[in-house]
Amino acid sequence: MALNRGRIWLGGLAGGVIWNLWSFFVYHFITGARYVVVQNAGWFLKTPRYPFFVAQWTVLLFILAIAVAHLYAWARPGLGPGPGTALKIGFLVGFFAGFPENFAQATWSAIGRALPFGWMVEMWLGAILAAMVAGWLYKD
Repeated sequence: MALNRGRIWLGGLAGGVIWNLWSFFVYHFITGARYVVVQNAGWFLKTPRYPFFVAQWTVLLFILAIAVAHLYAWARPGLGPGPGTALKIGFLVGFFAGFPENFAQATWSAIGRALPFGWMVEMWLGAILAAMVAGWLYKD
C-alpha cells in the first residue's frame, strides 16, 4: 500500500504547530523563570551560542513532527489506524527524544532537576501531541 505523502506532510506540519505551541507554553509557564535563576548563577549563558536559536528550535520541532507523521504512516499497516497507534508512536518518540538525556542532566547537572524535568515533558508530551494530530489528519 502506498503512503499518502501529502497527508504525511499535512499531519507533520500541523503536528509541528502544536508541538511549537506546547514548547512555548512550557517555556513561559514552567521553565522560563528558572532560566533566569541559572543564568544569574552563572550556570547558563545569558545569550545563546547559536544565532537565531528560537527560529532554529522552531524548525527542529517541525522536522521532528514530520518524522513522527512518517512513523505513524509506516506503523498503520501493522498496528492499525487510529489514536492508539498514534499514541504509541508519540510515546516512543517522546521517550527517545526526552528521557535519556534529561535523566542524565537531572542526575549530574548542578542546575537541579526542575529544568531537565521541564525539557523532558516538553519533548515527550510534544511528540505525543504531534503524533495524535498527525494520526487524526492522516488518510490513506
